[in-house]
Amino acid sequence: MQTQADLAPPPHAEHAVFRDRAVKALEGNRPQEALDLLRDIPENPHNTILLARAWFLLGNYERSAETLSAVSEPFGPHPAIAFFDQAAVLGRRADLLKLLKACVARNPADYRLPELQGTILMQLGYFTEAERYIRDSISRQPEANSPRNTLSMVLYEQGKFDEALVVLEDIRKASPENWGPLCNLACILSSIGRMDEANNLYRQAIAIAPNEPSLRLNHSIAMLKSGRLAQGWTEHEWRLSLPGHTSLPYGELLPTISPNLDLRGKRVLVTQEEGLGDTLMYLRYLPALARTGASITVWGASTLAAITRRIEGTHSVQTGGEQPQYDYHCPFISLPRAFSGTPDAMGAPVPYITPDPIKAENWKKILHRDRNLRVGLVWAGGARPENTAAYMVDRHRSLPLSALSPLADLDGISFYSLQKDAASSQIADFPGKLIDFMPQCLDMDDTAALIANLDIVVSVDTSIVHLGGGMGKKVLMMDRYNNCWRWMHDRTDSPWYPTLKIIRQTRFGDWTDVVLRVRKALQNALMSRQ
Repeated sequence: MQTQADLAPPPHAEHAVFRDRAVKALEGNRPQEALDLLRDIPENPHNTILLARAWFLLGNYERSAETLSAVSEPFGPHPAIAFFDQAAVLGRRADLLKLLKACVARNPADYRLPELQGTILMQLGYFTEAERYIRDSISRQPEANSPRNTLSMVLYEQGKFDEALVVLEDIRKASPENWGPLCNLACILSSIGRMDEANNLYRQAIAIAPNEPSLRLNHSIAMLKSGRLAQGWTEHEWRLSLPGHTSLPYGELLPTISPNLDLRGKRVLVTQEEGLGDTLMYLRYLPALARTGASITVWGASTLAAITRRIEGTHSVQTGGEQPQYDYHCPFISLPRAFSGTPDAMGAPVPYITPDPIKAENWKKILHRDRNLRVGLVWAGGARPENTAAYMVDRHRSLPLSALSPLADLDGISFYSLQKDAASSQIADFPGKLIDFMPQCLDMDDTAALIANLDIVVSVDTSIVHLGGGMGKKVLMMDRYNNCWRWMHDRTDSPWYPTLKIIRQTRFGDWTDVVLRVRKALQNALMSRQ
């Protein structure tokens, strides 16, 4: 007969349970709970890093640094880097600087720490100081690639593209067998429109690492920006091989549409992917998908639910909840690939997004006394500080509302804010009258109804461009110098939205001439009404 002791789990199993519970507590920002659990299990490097993370979250940076010093080997990445993602999510990047300062005090000779300090300073936008720290790290380890690569990022963020390319070229020469420097060189070249050079470097890198998903994804972006859409969409599917990108099985992904593919009666689940702008851009493919005989369920964002329900051919729309049943699934960004070899390669023509007629009529009644040219303004995208890559991109695409001051004195124009989130607090910075109905717009459907009653939308590169463009509304897009692939290179128009005009920076980070060209375009629009 077994005793109670016989039935008890072995000690190491109990320790594993405590460790797993501690990890979940840390992920849930419950550091004291994690600390209590970790005190009861044996020390090892993994558990010690968890302890240091708990002390960091509790704000005890000295204790965290002391704990890290016990497991910080003098090679490889510094263990503090494991805290970076959560600190970003919690809005505590500045606290990482306090931790790193405490680490430096304990080990001033650790050449990795200045690089980490410089990385955080770059993310916070302190580029001059970041560059100083990174160069200090390089001076201590001149042969190491990591700090030089970080330096190239700092230079890029400042618009010092040529300097960044020189740094990466030096890394490439030192490590000709490494695909990373080639990819980074190509990324910068693609972002500034040197497409032939970028694509050539991507081909060289792919010869070294043909199965590297991040490399192939970046290559796809360059091809799409070059206008090589069919090839680009196929290559873009490599994103699905990135860790954590999708939980749905690749084997059940919607195949490319062909005469041999019979979708009649098949349930196709179309899923939200990345930003709202992406979804608005690719809603245009749902009518073509419906014509195959498929039954379409969209599983997406609640703010787009009403708009999506009005798209021709959509069977049902679900937000949240359990995963719907399906025969095939298809992320929105895979729809262009699915239709790339068909007459529907560009999806439905504009307008494919329609406003709610009742809501639009209500706004018409509210605005009917305004006989001026009605212009909607969006000056900032979603900052998303919890997502480092998106946060850094947003610094390039957004501008302060005060930069639009040259528009304020235009007679015959009424300006309406279409701005949401924190940037809407800048409305007082506009020297003219800026009408703000956005508190009454609770989702994109409400915003679409308001836009239906405007004449022109002026916006930075954000989801409102896709909403207005998909509705067939005239849109003036203020675009950054190192622009997104969607708007290609050296173009002022777009094959996606015929009513869109792109007004792009001619100098990195300088919105002055962009705003003056917007002013001129609005003056022309006023003259054409007369």
